[in-house]
Amino acid sequence: MTADARFLPPLSPLARRPHRSWVRNALCAWLIGGAAAAWAQPLWFADGRPTQTAQQAVAALTNAGADGLDARDYDADALAQAISQANGGTALAPESVDRLDNALTTAMRHYLSDLHRGRVDPRKVHADFSLPDERSFDPDSYLRAAIAANRLPAAIHDAAPAFPLYATLRDALSRYRALAAQPFWSQPLPAPPGNKLNNGQPYDGLAQLAQRLEALGDLPPGTSVPKLYGGAMTTAVQSFQKRHGLEPDGVIGPGTLAQLNTPPSARVQQIALTMERLRWTPLTEGPRVIVVNIPEFMLHAYEYVDGKLDIKLEMKVIVGKALDTRTPLFREDMRYIEFSPYWNVPPSIARSEVVPRLRRDPGYFTRQGFEFVSGDDAITALTPANLDAVMNGQMRIRQRPGPQNALGDIKFVFPNNQNIYLHHTPTPQLFQRDRRDFSHGCIRVEEPVELAKFVLQDTPGWTEDRIRQAMSKGKSNTVALKQPLPVVLAYGTAIARADGRVYFLPDIYGQDKLLEQALRQRVVPATAHASQILQATP
Repeated sequence: MTADARFLPPLSPLARRPHRSWVRNALCAWLIGGAAAAWAQPLWFADGRPTQTAQQAVAALTNAGADGLDARDYDADALAQAISQANGGTALAPESVDRLDNALTTAMRHYLSDLHRGRVDPRKVHADFSLPDERSFDPDSYLRAAIAANRLPAAIHDAAPAFPLYATLRDALSRYRALAAQPFWSQPLPAPPGNKLNNGQPYDGLAQLAQRLEALGDLPPGTSVPKLYGGAMTTAVQSFQKRHGLEPDGVIGPGTLAQLNTPPSARVQQIALTMERLRWTPLTEGPRVIVVNIPEFMLHAYEYVDGKLDIKLEMKVIVGKALDTRTPLFREDMRYIEFSPYWNVPPSIARSEVVPRLRRDPGYFTRQGFEFVSGDDAITALTPANLDAVMNGQMRIRQRPGPQNALGDIKFVFPNNQNIYLHHTPTPQLFQRDRRDFSHGCIRVEEPVELAKFVLQDTPGWTEDRIRQAMSKGKSNTVALKQPLPVVLAYGTAIARADGRVYFLPDIYGQDKLLEQALRQRVVPATAHASQILQATP
């Protein structure tokens, strides 16, 4: 399976390209030729007139929307007008050249920074990711090196995330913008009789539904509109439902109708928000990485080999409840696996759920294999005093390894201050649900053996048979990894495939809304004020 269709990691623009030495070579040329003198020269003008590189720069700023950015943040229109006028009249005076040159340079620095790092601090939108190291990407040096090497368009391309998902989302953004311009989206589909449309039923909106499904790529072009709902129309609706996180039953109920009536302009914003996240989610942290995309309820494990991303494993997961126990977003290294683990019941769960249950049903203590722990001592006697000690924080409850253990028979540990980990589950039937936010925050995995094989593939002796034996042994056993394995808990609600199909996932934690609000409220650096410079030009 290739990696061009998944939620996959970016590579640093200064490390990922075969021609990455151009930056170093250009900088060395400045040092040899006199960096101070080169720095003082206009970047965008020669003999008082804009260079071809200046034209390329304003074209890039004007087209910033193609990457989900806002051209207005860079004073793109005014700069394009100023450069155009400066190119057509008499040569500008040196002071005018300096002002306009500085304005375009400032705008390009800002644009490159936004394109590479993103526009918000992820920690302000509940994503515990550190900002990229500024030393790894200095927009000013990067820009000047690109101009010195006469490769500005290529350098701009390199500054954007280079992994396949970003490119496919960029294409999808363009397509959905074109869809949003179609006039038929202004008229919503009518509600079917009884608020539910099944096969064989009449529907006044069939022609409109067919037009919409064809435009979205779910219905083959030229499909004739039937008199009754069914056939190819039902198949197309099932395709649409799969792409929008709905049960693909082909029935048009309130949920499906609401998604069908969502305008492409809203999808444009959803795509742009996912592209923004991909700029600062740390998804390339080693040759092997595990990524959990929470709205997708999926885990992806992949390798980066010979310059290519190769997905090795995908599986369903169960994540934290959207209402009150959300799975946090962060990146940590997996360091060990625990077979046949104990479950140390978190104090909050013990106080709010387990102890009240034990007071009502003492037999639950034995059935679940619970025991009290005081220091290093395990106590199997259920007494009111022990329950009180748990409530007071003087004891804790844990569950012994076994078929009832809440962690199943394996636990994948990436130490973090929120006590989140991957684990199996004794209730695998929940993986059959389309929406899978049922946990207290930890992540349950559908195929623990396959995940253990991926994690332990470099550890000699850990065959599938040995993994299964360790899982079923009933005795806790911890195995340290030879090398730490990055685990990223990520969030993206738009996934574009290589075949052009786009999947839109529910914003179960409201993260899209939070990011959209942060983008609206951010303080944009001062614009270039190119229009004022132009007016002041003699």
